[in-house]
Amino acid sequence: MKDPDVKLTAELPLTEERWQAILCNDACYDDKFIYAVKTTGICCRPSCKSRPPKLENVRIFHNVQAALSAKYRPCKRCKPSGQRLPEEEWVAQITRYIETHYAEPITLEALANLFHGSPYHLHRTFKRITGSTPTAYVQQTRINRAIEQLLTTDRSLSDIACTVGIPNTAYFVTLFKKITGHTPAAYRLINSNLSTEEETDHGSDI
Repeated sequence: MKDPDVKLTAELPLTEERWQAILCNDACYDDKFIYAVKTTGICCRPSCKSRPPKLENVRIFHNVQAALSAKYRPCKRCKPSGQRLPEEEWVAQITRYIETHYAEPITLEALANLFHGSPYHLHRTFKRITGSTPTAYVQQTRINRAIEQLLTTDRSLSDIACTVGIPNTAYFVTLFKKITGHTPAAYRLINSNLSTEEETDHGSDI
């Protein structure tokens, strides 16, 4: 006898018909399947008007319950569960995305498309909940990652800038100084000297 819950949790294949339904926002398929996007952790109705995801990032489920069971969250725009995603949870998804994809190009418009909201609403909601704008959060995340590399590696400034998503070294230096009060080179030197002094102090205690 088949388990009645299998249909609720099993993933469906992404056929050409289903892919076309997603690309065409075909509402006729809304009661046939739900699609989820691996990179954002969001699930949608086929009729969702958000920008279509990349095919390789798509998963197909029988219904929204199955997608939720797989740890996906309902889209804020098309509301496949019939309920609105709490704004705190929505913003948490966005911050997790930024912290994972900071090395890639990230704009407010791109975030709005990925997380199915208008740029204006995303900007206003993000700032209200985090106290920071999305752009400032992206910049701070990149600088934090750059600091980690400055203090733990001997990589050049241009290499570090590229790995944190700021390929323009001059802009990287300007942004770094704006946020930390020091240029990257000065920041590395200051902290290197502090580490040396601490090591000397510890050695004198022996």
